[in-house]
Amino acid sequence: MSADLSQLVKAYDVRGVVPDQWDEPLAELFGAAFVQVTGADAIVIGHDMRPSSPGLSRAFARGAAARGVDVTEIGLCSTDQLYYASGAFGLPGAMFTASHNPAQYNGIKMCRAGAAPVGQDTGLTEIRELTETWLDEGAPEPEPEAEPVTPGTITQRDTLEDYAAHLLSLVDLTSVRPLKVVVDAGNGMGGHTVPTVFAGLPLTVVPMYFELDGTFPNHEANPLDPANIVDLQKRVREENADLGIAFDGDADRCFVVDENGDPVSPSAITALVASRELARNGGSGTVIHNLITSWSVPEVVREQGGTPVRTRVGHSFIKAEMARTGAIFGGEHSAHYYFKDFWNADTGMLAALHVLAALGGQDGPLSALVAQYDRYAGSGEINSTVTDQTARLAAIRTTYEGQEGVTLDDLDGLTVTATDWWFNVRPSNTEPLLRLNAEARDGATMEKIRDEVLGIIRA
Repeated sequence: MSADLSQLVKAYDVRGVVPDQWDEPLAELFGAAFVQVTGADAIVIGHDMRPSSPGLSRAFARGAAARGVDVTEIGLCSTDQLYYASGAFGLPGAMFTASHNPAQYNGIKMCRAGAAPVGQDTGLTEIRELTETWLDEGAPEPEPEAEPVTPGTITQRDTLEDYAAHLLSLVDLTSVRPLKVVVDAGNGMGGHTVPTVFAGLPLTVVPMYFELDGTFPNHEANPLDPANIVDLQKRVREENADLGIAFDGDADRCFVVDENGDPVSPSAITALVASRELARNGGSGTVIHNLITSWSVPEVVREQGGTPVRTRVGHSFIKAEMARTGAIFGGEHSAHYYFKDFWNADTGMLAALHVLAALGGQDGPLSALVAQYDRYAGSGEINSTVTDQTARLAAIRTTYEGQEGVTLDDLDGLTVTATDWWFNVRPSNTEPLLRLNAEARDGATMEKIRDEVLGIIRA
């Protein structure tokens, strides 16, 4: 039976259970395949705090070095710190993390030089196929007449201070008033990066779960799940803090709660940061948003003189559009924020600094500041398990097609738009799920549309 890694190699990354689905010998083959497909002569590698990460990362380095490639290991880091190293050094990179997945998982996020993404259409398929071939046949020996390959070097380099300095050069925090901020690192890499990035700022930081622990003893490191920010919300109220910030496991996403402990929607953060980035760029520029961010986002972008561009969900689509359009900023409903000045890559830390700068640059509370960017009633993402995604989508189409004043489009799943509301239903790539996002001008209309569509999905 030939090797099949399709369950392990996803659309954007490698992700699976260790050691059941993958292990260090397989990581070594991935390292060799990565350098062959990218044509790299040097790479940079980082890893998160999961128990399996150091071993997998070093095995990948061995596989790359055996093919004559020099490897720089930056050790423990956030995913956006690895993107920083890839951009600053001009090297392809590999980050060992499974982001917010449970402890038994691990994965690899790969990029080309300058943090350009490696996804299924940009090299990941070739890396998978090469690795499958080598699993079946063994990695090829050098040709007898060929020059022997001189193994590359493996060296260590600390990039945390340089990463922090680069981020702080992109946001003006000089005149910020003192703020009290509760930060929930979820035992993930935010506990490593926040102390260095926030050092010297006029902040009183109340740390929660800063101990690096890849078994996630306190809660899952996925702040999009409301259950995982309950501790943060409570602590913000207890501390009478100005805001709370939660990072996911590899600290590339940030989630914000206001002074009352209420969640601030990632769409409102997208609109807030977009307005700041447009102002910084003279009031013009393109801003990318995926199709399930709030109507508020394109409205604010236009009001500030910018051009909004709508795209599919997923970081490889966003990064491709950022590059194609020369966009200055991009945001997703999932709290991923992308910056032109950060090699079009996503960094939750830079978004957090923008929120701190915006809040600290005026006297009002965060709830009042974000209200202007949060204009509609949204459902959030609601997942439903279905046996036949295609049939359910067809049933939704039949219901709304031909209704007066209603338009349908198929950019990503099915989006149905009317004057006062819209919704999108899209299938998961990896699970038998349909994901619903709905929004309306008022709460009652949103609930009516949400329940109507869920009735069709779950019929």
